[in-house]
Amino acid sequence: MARQSPQRPDADEPELDDTDAAAAADEVEEDRPPADRALWDEVRIDPVEIALPAGTGFTLRAYRQARELTPTDVTERDQDDPFLARRQVVETEEDEEVVILDEEFAALSAEDDDEDGEKDAKARRKGKADASDDDKAEADDDAEDDEDDEDEDESGDEEVPVFLTHKGRLLLFKTPESLVTFIRSGAPNDLSQLDSWNELSERLEPADIAPLDEDTYELDLVVENLRGGHDAWDHELLIEAGEVARDLAYALRLPAVLDMLSAGSSLDDLDEALRASVNGGVGGFLGRRRLKKIGAQTASLGWRTIVGKISAVVDWRD
Repeated sequence: MARQSPQRPDADEPELDDTDAAAAADEVEEDRPPADRALWDEVRIDPVEIALPAGTGFTLRAYRQARELTPTDVTERDQDDPFLARRQVVETEEDEEVVILDEEFAALSAEDDDEDGEKDAKARRKGKADASDDDKAEADDDAEDDEDDEDEDESGDEEVPVFLTHKGRLLLFKTPESLVTFIRSGAPNDLSQLDSWNELSERLEPADIAPLDEDTYELDLVVENLRGGHDAWDHELLIEAGEVARDLAYALRLPAVLDMLSAGSSLDDLDEALRASVNGGVGGFLGRRRLKKIGAQTASLGWRTIVGKISAVVDWRD
């Protein structure tokens, strides 16, 4: 039996080339109504999408004043963390806690640590000299107490991030439907302390889980991008990664990550140089010069540690 030849399109029907097909797809995208943001604006909570080496998931994030929030309980998480168990063994003579970071990154950052150690030693010597005068020391203590009270008041007024977490773990959902099902279930989580949580759980639909571009983060691409060298660095990708990593480190109580991204650290220098380089004029020029001086290997190793520590405290939900 002879094989039939494929049917030809009707001569009256025009064929669409690749350009026309792409234009038609774009037109469909434009006709699609944007996700309704009214609910998110009312409850002051946002959907967030985070890509990690293990996959991509949806979660929620909000910002509230620190005094309004109870931090996530990390007791259970830390008991099962071999890194923390190892860290407790290494202590100074004064029983000060020492944070052991990724060994390769720590080795590359040894010079910075030495400089910090010299500064700390000078500060300790100065403190001993001041303590020789008992009356002066007592007055200084009173002044410091007053400053501490002021700092506590200021920190209580500061807006801080809080995510959909539970017992020190970030809850990431692979689909909008599974995220909505969890929220409606009434399961315990750290966002339930917000006064708008009940309203969100009653009104939320899967179609509402549509994160904005600025709430979508690709942490899975950071290390590879940094390894590509200065000319390949994606400034927007790296800046946004720094923002969400700081938020996650604060909300999940990850002091090692906060330390690696703190002011004066090598990764903070990278972040500042990236931000300066995207600006025009002299500031942008100086920022690009600073980037050339930052080691790609050090940056990639540091970020590998950060992504690893965040990934280690994720609770994936289907």
